[in-house]
Amino acid sequence: MKRLLFLLIVLFSNLQLPFSSLRAQSPTQIIRGAVHDKVSLEKLFGAAVLLVDSSATIGSLCDEEGKFRLENVPLGRRLIRVSLLGYKETTIAVNLTSGKEVVLDIELEQSVVQGKEVSIVAERQKDRANNEMTTVSARSFTVEETSRYAGSLNDPSRMAANYAGVSGANDARNDIIIRGNSPLGLLWRLNGMEIPNPNHFGSIGTTGGPISILNNNLLDKSDFMTSAFPAEYGNALAGVFDLQMRSGNNEKREYLAQVGFNGFEFGAEGPSGTKGGSYLVNYRYSTLGVFKAVGIDFGTGAAVPNYQDLSFNISFPGSKLGKISIYGIGGISNVEVLDKERDTTVTDLYNDGSRQDGYFGNTMGVIGIQHTHFFNSTTYSKLSLSASTSGEKYTVDSISEVDQNPYPLYRNNSNQQKYALNFSWNKKFSSRDYLKIGFIVDRYQYAYRDSAFEFDHWQKYTDFKDGSFLLQAYSQLQHKFNDHLSVNLGLHYQQFMLNNSLAVEPRAGIRWEMKEGQSLSAGAGFHSQLQPMYIYLQKTYLINGSYLETNKNLDMTRSLHYVLAFDKSLGKNMRVKAEVYYQDLYDVPVEIRPTWYSILNEGADFGIGRVDSLVNEGTGKNYGIEITLEKFYSHGYYFLFTGSLFESKYKGSEGIERNTAFNGNFTGNILAGKEWTVKKKNVIAFNLKTTYAGGKRFLPINIAESTRLGETRFDYSHAYEHRRKDYFRTDIKISYRLNRKRATHELSLDIDNIFNTKNIWQEVFNPGTGTVKTEYQLGIFPIPLYRLTF
Repeated sequence: MKRLLFLLIVLFSNLQLPFSSLRAQSPTQIIRGAVHDKVSLEKLFGAAVLLVDSSATIGSLCDEEGKFRLENVPLGRRLIRVSLLGYKETTIAVNLTSGKEVVLDIELEQSVVQGKEVSIVAERQKDRANNEMTTVSARSFTVEETSRYAGSLNDPSRMAANYAGVSGANDARNDIIIRGNSPLGLLWRLNGMEIPNPNHFGSIGTTGGPISILNNNLLDKSDFMTSAFPAEYGNALAGVFDLQMRSGNNEKREYLAQVGFNGFEFGAEGPSGTKGGSYLVNYRYSTLGVFKAVGIDFGTGAAVPNYQDLSFNISFPGSKLGKISIYGIGGISNVEVLDKERDTTVTDLYNDGSRQDGYFGNTMGVIGIQHTHFFNSTTYSKLSLSASTSGEKYTVDSISEVDQNPYPLYRNNSNQQKYALNFSWNKKFSSRDYLKIGFIVDRYQYAYRDSAFEFDHWQKYTDFKDGSFLLQAYSQLQHKFNDHLSVNLGLHYQQFMLNNSLAVEPRAGIRWEMKEGQSLSAGAGFHSQLQPMYIYLQKTYLINGSYLETNKNLDMTRSLHYVLAFDKSLGKNMRVKAEVYYQDLYDVPVEIRPTWYSILNEGADFGIGRVDSLVNEGTGKNYGIEITLEKFYSHGYYFLFTGSLFESKYKGSEGIERNTAFNGNFTGNILAGKEWTVKKKNVIAFNLKTTYAGGKRFLPINIAESTRLGETRFDYSHAYEHRRKDYFRTDIKISYRLNRKRATHELSLDIDNIFNTKNIWQEVFNPGTGTVKTEYQLGIFPIPLYRLTF
């Protein structure tokens, strides 16, 4: 009866009534897409899709291909409800503009108790990731969130820094520091494949950088995980950024033009030559030269970084052969830092007072193909192939005080490629049981070459060209006892063929919904990660000119995660979540001689230290508590509060427990936003973000030794003992969206660090003056943006 009533509503709503022409006078838009089973991806025929928050009654039933279409939908933020007998009902929020159709790929979760419709509001379930196997410490995010939050600069990494457990108190880089872990512990994935550092000016082996290559205009709903992740994710200690690229519009051509901090940008999408296929492409070129010309300082002195990037996704429709997509991202970046252009009165990102000319260039690229094959309504497989590359080329010359000419000082020409295969087989046995098994084969090719001019001759640091394999396999099972209790079990295996180190990692998670809107979850698991390839290839040179590869047989760094989470809904559009966690790290590389060093402190800079003679005898631990209070967007506003208290400790080979470089002890974020509708179609928005976090740990400078030797020397006996002054910053964003008949104009102004707070970045020893200067992070920084979609 309920389905029949809904069908009658749909039929009547599509009649051409006399007042329909009046309604058409206001700009409207189309919402369309497809509905499928969350686990098996089976197309759901007959699913009901209804617009629920509009005076107009608009709805649709999905056809045999699971597709639906809602026409003449009023612009603005709308809610649609999707339901099907035997599945949990879901409600999805969308934001309609006149310049772009909304195309949705909607997942419904089957109820264990058949014949019932259980209501779950998607806006209250953002803690639930796309990946069905996640239990704790995970949430999904949308493209809109990366563009809505003040200070995010349309960067997924900077957006993630607002979440509980993530520290982002660094204006110069977007490194993701999760629960006191090094940023090196993060796994980046795109369409299911591991990718190298997706940032401009990102060195090989690191995971962050100043400017993201990832283009938020091409991303679909994606996952961010901070602990105890499912068994399909390997080679990571701290977290996972599992990104998905969206498909282009397969019915009409749409375009985007944008100019802002991230560059001049142009995008296009539309149907391809094959029926139902689509393409999506976006190109971006840097605008920092323009910012510099109008007097805006972004911390690089006279140097102007240049960069450009390209992203694309081509989708082919499903057929007997399955669904195929070809995708890619790539970027190049460079900057010249010349002695003749430096301001000797200040220090900045590239100027520590030394007289040098520097030329720095980085490249990154990924191309992949993914094939999805459906065996039947409950079984499908995915096969992905990809090739990626990352490279760096650095040239540094010293300027003579005698003849003012440049003389070679340092050279680096290194690159790394990876060829990967990822296969998974997915089987839904019933509404209770779901199995996923798979394997990953990664082939690494690396060529590292760097050297420096020391003591009147060139000293080779690295000169190595070789390759190796990383093999991974996994199996994970989900069992639902009922609609309120489920368990995820998994096993991950990985083996590094360079030295045959291997790891077998059991993982488990359980979720109990004690009552509607209130749940308790727990997760635990072993996680291991390779060392950066650069570390394995370090050489110890002997007096006779020969060398030893002392790091080649290093084992993986290993950890054990424990997480307990409580989640409670506070009304229709608000929730509170708390998590406590403990992470035990062991087999950590430290120096064979007693020192403070641990690889756990690497990763938050533009390179990785050159350290040989390492052994897996170090340890570490991270523990803390996090809280999130979130009001999802409704009634014209939203807010998000996240807070974390944590400790991050390690022991080097000297046996002394110290703070890690990432032990800021606390971090807190407050975000809020309000929108006002103007003339029923245009929108004014105001967004605010405030961050207060513990200052960065540092190595104190040994001034006496630095003065004596004429170069920076640190006091390692007090490594990371103290923190710098606490970090405080407030950002605001004001925007105006103007909807025309077939186009949308958006003007926005981000003002980062609006109070011009002086947050310390680092202390720099100037060998020319023998003094130490404090270098500060960015001051007040206005960032205008204009976007046109049509």
